[in-house]
Amino acid sequence: MRKVSVKEHYDLLIEEDNDPVNDPPFLQDYMNKWDGQPFIDALALKPDSNVLEIGVGTGRLAKKVQEAGCGHFTGIDLSPATIGRARENLSAWPNLSLILGDYIDHQFSRAFDIIYCSLTLFHFEDKRAFIQKVFDLLCDKGRFVLSIPKEKEYFIDMGSRKVDIFPDDLNALMALLTGSALTILEMIDVEFAHIIVSEK
Repeated sequence: MRKVSVKEHYDLLIEEDNDPVNDPPFLQDYMNKWDGQPFIDALALKPDSNVLEIGVGTGRLAKKVQEAGCGHFTGIDLSPATIGRARENLSAWPNLSLILGDYIDHQFSRAFDIIYCSLTLFHFEDKRAFIQKVFDLLCDKGRFVLSIPKEKEYFIDMGSRKVDIFPDDLNALMALLTGSALTILEMIDVEFAHIIVSEK
């Protein structure tokens, strides 16, 4: 089994035509065990919300956000192939900015009312820097919604390849959130994940 980078892994998924936006219903139901309707509800979207998704992927969650309604949607991802597919999947919505880049390094030109990520934080080793940047990017009273897996894994196993990840620890993340001056509003337990809702 060969080890690949995060970028290479997600580029390969597109090559293999692995696009969660087009998953059959049973696979969509499976993914909803991490970030289904309770996650979307926790965003508290408004028609004028300026939204950022960290790790937009092919647009699986972005599509739900756009269907629920928001003012402007921004998504960032480091995989060129994935961003290309997201552009196709989200082409029906003009209020859209998709950025190819690394969330930590990218210089965003706006602040956000809502920032969210699901099944993404485990790709970042420096959780403190990740959360501090969330705080810096949020408007006053802005909301951050995070879904992390309940099970700790140290790599993604794709059979022929693997990707190292940095598992998320719930208690450590709660401390980082409060340490960055974000207020934790609630924690929602779903089947496979903890959903943490916080506010600036």
